[in-house]
Amino acid sequence: MNAKHVYPIVGSVGVLAAVLFSGCAEVADLGSQLAQDAGVISASQAESINRSAHAIDKAQEQLTPEQEYYIGRAVAAKVFQTYPPMDQPQVNSYLNLLGQSLAIFSNRPETYGGYHFLLLDSDEINAFAAPGGLILVTRGMVGCCTNEDELAAVLAHEICHVEMKHGLHAIKQGRLTEALMVVAEESARQLGNEELQSLTDDFVDSVGDVVMTLTTKGYSRMQEHDADAAAVQLLRRAGYPEGAMITMLQRMDQRLASARGLGFAKTHPSAKSRADLLKATLTDSRFIPDASRQERFSVAMRSMPTNR
Repeated sequence: MNAKHVYPIVGSVGVLAAVLFSGCAEVADLGSQLAQDAGVISASQAESINRSAHAIDKAQEQLTPEQEYYIGRAVAAKVFQTYPPMDQPQVNSYLNLLGQSLAIFSNRPETYGGYHFLLLDSDEINAFAAPGGLILVTRGMVGCCTNEDELAAVLAHEICHVEMKHGLHAIKQGRLTEALMVVAEESARQLGNEELQSLTDDFVDSVGDVVMTLTTKGYSRMQEHDADAAAVQLLRRAGYPEGAMITMLQRMDQRLASARGLGFAKTHPSAKSRADLLKATLTDSRFIPDASRQERFSVAMRSMPTNR
């Protein structure tokens, strides 16, 4: 078979095959160079193969703790544009005391920048776990809790999202999807530098992926269930009653019924379905709030307005 007959094969499925079966970008670079030297493909097509290979490598690479931290900061900054931080030193201090106390019992007690907890000025019942350990909780969510045990359940759930790197999953999936789209397009035509620029930007699109997931799309049902299940274990290790997760979800369900889809309702599975699923895994879903923790919660909440 001469080069004239090989050429159209490479131009259609050959690029895709070369990338997918190469294993890494370096192998693809070598293979495309050999094919180019043999006259099987042109220099332009070799460049096309290499770009596709590097796009997939970029999509599959593991983000470092430092990168996760800086992505998390950028995500939080984006969230603040819609949900401004609330100037409530007493409540924020309490959130951080409680959150840090819970985090040390998680399967990921330390992150590059550490865990940080912050109150957001919004009536929405919502909470966000940005990559790296930045956990943002709305005033509406805190107001949905009637005791420290229930607030601990909220924070434990968000800590477990960070522990499982659910926010980063949104980045990897988004980048991988984009990379594979480029591969498919490269197999039919060759793109210019401008169209491939998005694949060389480290964090711009990645941050957008996470913000979209946290504020609009929400995590998958399975991710929410995994975070709930892990949060129950975390509460148990930290000495909090696991039943607090159930009562918190039940109260949330009641309040969201009149919230017209705002907050948690638009980014999470129904609170009732989550509570029902968890009940089957708990030995005892009932609990009586601890008096000393109840007092601590009440004192911390005195300065926070319930609505605006």
